[in-house]
Amino acid sequence: MSPKKQNEEDPHVSDSDTDSTYEDSSAADDDDGDSFGSPSESESEPAAGDDSEPDEHGESDSSGLHQEESDSSEDEVAPRNTVGDVPLHWYDDEPHIGYDIKGKKIKKKDKLDKLGSFLANVDDSKNWRKVYDEYNDEEVELTKDEVKLVRRLLKNRAPHADFNPYPDYVDWFKWDGAKHPLSNAPEPKRRFIPSKWEAKKVVQYVRAIRKGLITFDKPKEEDGPYLLWEDDSGLTEKSNHLAYIPAPKQRLPGNEESYNPPLEYIPTQEEINSYQLMYEEDRPKFIPKRFTSMRSIPAYENAMKECFERCLDLYLCPRVRKKRLNIDPESLKPKLPSRKELKPYPTACYIEYKGHEDAVTSISVEPSGQWIASGSSDGTVRIWEVETGRCLRRWDVGEAVNCVAWNPLPDVHILAVSLGQDVLILNTHLGDDEEQKKIKELLSVDTSTPSDDSGNSATSVRWLQDDKHGAIKLKFFKTVTAVEWHRKGDYFSTVMPAGESRAVLIHHLSKKLTQKLPFKLHGLAVRSTFHPSRSIFFICTKQSVRVYDLLKRKLIKKLDTGLREASSIAVHPGGDNLIVGSKEGKLCWFDMDLSSKPYKTLKCHPKDINNVVYHRSYPLFASCSDDCNAYVFHGMVYSDLNQNPLIVPLEILRGHTSSDGRGILDCKFHPRQPWLFTAGADKLIKLYCH
Repeated sequence: MSPKKQNEEDPHVSDSDTDSTYEDSSAADDDDGDSFGSPSESESEPAAGDDSEPDEHGESDSSGLHQEESDSSEDEVAPRNTVGDVPLHWYDDEPHIGYDIKGKKIKKKDKLDKLGSFLANVDDSKNWRKVYDEYNDEEVELTKDEVKLVRRLLKNRAPHADFNPYPDYVDWFKWDGAKHPLSNAPEPKRRFIPSKWEAKKVVQYVRAIRKGLITFDKPKEEDGPYLLWEDDSGLTEKSNHLAYIPAPKQRLPGNEESYNPPLEYIPTQEEINSYQLMYEEDRPKFIPKRFTSMRSIPAYENAMKECFERCLDLYLCPRVRKKRLNIDPESLKPKLPSRKELKPYPTACYIEYKGHEDAVTSISVEPSGQWIASGSSDGTVRIWEVETGRCLRRWDVGEAVNCVAWNPLPDVHILAVSLGQDVLILNTHLGDDEEQKKIKELLSVDTSTPSDDSGNSATSVRWLQDDKHGAIKLKFFKTVTAVEWHRKGDYFSTVMPAGESRAVLIHHLSKKLTQKLPFKLHGLAVRSTFHPSRSIFFICTKQSVRVYDLLKRKLIKKLDTGLREASSIAVHPGGDNLIVGSKEGKLCWFDMDLSSKPYKTLKCHPKDINNVVYHRSYPLFASCSDDCNAYVFHGMVYSDLNQNPLIVPLEILRGHTSSDGRGILDCKFHPRQPWLFTAGADKLIKLYCH
């Protein structure tokens, strides 16, 4: 209610009282020490926030309040920032905060520290009125009018005091002498004026229908009832139902169905008892009986059952004649080449390498194919001569060996061995003096060389000199399960399944540096391998295979194996195909140009597959499992992209025996010959030749 209306209703309230009320509210606002939420303001709130606002009588007395000048005049206006909606954190490292209307930079003001700003705010009685403007880097002090405006907004009231939210209703319709301002009676028919244009269109449609330009769809005739078993061969009209098939005929009754059959048709009691011992489907449905007259014939007990079976026969009788297809089952088999055409491939055991005292966990063949290295759970690493089976060299590393990998360069005769949380780079002492000199320089560690290249923790991998074996020792923080060399021989990767973000690391041998992959590993890493010819890196986790480009530092493709737990991976020498083995005995072949799903899934082993491997030059690949068998396959990849790879199973290599539930733990192909090496838990290494 406004003060004017209040004065009209209450004669005891004068204009002077209204003016004094308004002055009390303005006096409460002059208290600079109060804030919006202070108790002093709440005490003066009834005067400042009263529903009675000055309307006509209060305007003259409070004019001095509205004429109060602000702190800054129009002549001395600070430069306004014109950057618009640009985020201010873009200017964090700049000395300015933006630009004024003339394009000049607005310098940042020196800010006080937290203690100084706190003391300044305590001493300043008008601090509650100040608001910090981020875009102009200044503090703005609110005027009294602005404070009033804010207070009214906080109370959910109109910003201006002269706004009346409840104006008097203005009736815009004259009601004098009018009972019904609007007529709701329907329009009479005499006011209807027919459309001449519609009449012309109707005439055009009628002429088009008569000439046949407009045709209507005839209603579709539904088929009526027809005799299902009627012979429709003599009908001239073509029927929409199925072709005629005669109803199956019942067998005509014979002498045994007679009420007085001959004696030879009546079964004896022994025959009747034998019927009870037969199966129900083999038991005769009708047993002849003899009656003296037709009056003594009882009702047939199976009448309803046989009637139902007859109706069922008619209902389930075939209604359509179909030609029988005579297909030879042999023609449905895929046409595969014979095994004689796919030779050579390993078929029989040629040499056994004996000497290890425990299970042989890993083997690796030297690039020339003359030597083979093996690691065992007895804590030894051995080098064998392939053709004679002679043990050339032996190292006692004192711990079970997880993996051995020979350097792919033919003139660098070094061997990477993973055991526990260590990786040894051993000198095999093969080659001439010049090569040995080069290898000794390569295997020397400078203590001043930093251990990490990418700023990772120095305790993750440490490069140390192992004087006992004349090798390099890499100390890891978790168990290393696999080592894989790059094709250039200067890089190798290691896999630590429990290493989390550092589960897969790449090491630079010549610089003695270790770097973490710039990718996030999704899942538990199992194996890793390099592309045979490109800078592509494969990481095999339990459920998928991720393909990364090391130069572009991005993910190229993700291959979904659909397996419960993958155990090994091998890349084809061409680089576009790979195989993945699993612990459920399945082998998946992937064509990366075709799809991210397996091209073929082979269920060949009943137990865990421990390793899969491709041959470098022959179209062969193999898998070994804990079932003590190694499977050899023919895998031909064609250069024609329209032709799918040809996969043919060739041979099952047996000969190893099981030990503690483990069978063949590793297999490798000879680099030049179609030979396969297998390492088993029975302490033996076998060479299978063609």
